[in-house]
Amino acid sequence: MLSNRVRLCAVTAAALAVPALSVTQTRPAAADATSVAQSSVVGLHNAYVKADFPYLAQGLDTGASMIELDAWDDIFTREWKVSHDKPTSNDNNCVNASSPSDIYTGSANKDLGSCLDDIKYWLTAHPTQGPIFVKVELKAGFQNNYGMGPAGFDAEVNAHLGNTLYRPADLLGGHATLDEAAKANAWPSRSALAGKVILYVIPGTVELGNPTDRLHTDVEYATYLKNLKAAGNIATATTFPAVLGATGGDPRTQYADTSIRPWFVLFDGDAASYVSGVDTSFYDTNHYLLTMTDAHNVPPALSDTNPSVADAKDRVAQLAKAHASIVSCDWFALPSVMSQVLPRG
Repeated sequence: MLSNRVRLCAVTAAALAVPALSVTQTRPAAADATSVAQSSVVGLHNAYVKADFPYLAQGLDTGASMIELDAWDDIFTREWKVSHDKPTSNDNNCVNASSPSDIYTGSANKDLGSCLDDIKYWLTAHPTQGPIFVKVELKAGFQNNYGMGPAGFDAEVNAHLGNTLYRPADLLGGHATLDEAAKANAWPSRSALAGKVILYVIPGTVELGNPTDRLHTDVEYATYLKNLKAAGNIATATTFPAVLGATGGDPRTQYADTSIRPWFVLFDGDAASYVSGVDTSFYDTNHYLLTMTDAHNVPPALSDTNPSVADAKDRVAQLAKAHASIVSCDWFALPSVMSQVLPRG
């Protein structure tokens, strides 16, 4: 997918006109006993793009159950910047909200903490909604030597989401590892997660293209989780690391350090690759959460921004049947598609 998505004028104008919707009408409240690992929802890729929504909260108003943010660790200001391709600048639709009444007002281009505040206050205003998945692509990875490693990231997230989070420790319970907990289907029901955020991180494109970076986000955060558990401090962790890339079998075998493999229970990769020969029942059987990205690219390809509602709903249903937990797309102008919650598998 193009990094800076080019919008047709008519589509952009429609997005700018999107009002604050009544979410209770567009997405079912999380009032059912279905485990979060047994349902399929729809998410917005790069929901922070101002051309799509003037305010991040409007992305949530569509009914989207996942929103994606791109973050950069600015070691000079010690700020987590949110933008697609500006490492030292914020370029987004997040505002400096301090209450639910603020999420549709004020100037944009704020940092990650403000984006998380927007999400928190949106959930405050819609307490029956959720869970909301927040996918963070750390574009250049962590910079632990400058205090912007996993612990610094956790400090930022804890300061803004706090009790709104569903944490790794919540899934872990009395189990030894996240893998053990997932296989036991320890995920709560959707109704139990109303008003909650599940945050996960993936390695960024810049990080993956940097030949000098040999410690990627997924490995670094999983190692951090493992060490927190050993030290008895797992409750402070905010985030689930995700394995990136659609491959057959168990993709965690790519990690040479076998001790971190059981700390991955979220997976993220290209939808077209998953449905072209990968046995995705592996994820469903083990109750792992699976994000399928670029839903429009599954053959036959659809418009990346504005397919027909019927075609988009058929595609979501296809990927839900293929065991996706989250179907990620750019169909920001189709709330009847974004708000779907379907059975998984």
